[in-house]
Amino acid sequence: MAALPQVVSQAWETRKGPIVLATVSPEGVPNAIYATCVKKYDEERLVVADNYFDKTRANIAAGSKASLLFITEAGKAYQVKGSIEYATNGPVFDDMKTWLDPKHPGHAAAILHVEQVFSGAMQLL
Repeated sequence: MAALPQVVSQAWETRKGPIVLATVSPEGVPNAIYATCVKKYDEERLVVADNYFDKTRANIAAGSKASLLFITEAGKAYQVKGSIEYATNGPVFDDMKTWLDPKHPGHAAAILHVEQVFSGAMQLL
């Protein structure tokens, strides 16, 4: 499993606003969503809480890869790409329930496994 480069791991701590999570359907139709309920689980995995997924959930179930885009307070953008799994139980799901605001349903944890990382056109991993 690949790990976030140190500069990106540190940038994650200063992200601003929602992230953008993109998936693609089996027919090749892209889907992108804003999400605010996110956390770095460890250096290899980023977690997005499924509170209101629909097309995103279907795309993950169909085997889509994903891209997560975030911006820092300083205005620097980073994109993390990789495989994504959908967990409705287990340690990552249980952890998500500890930080997720109870006003959200938290149906599942979408776990993005780091495979590639970019800053603009520059590939960092």
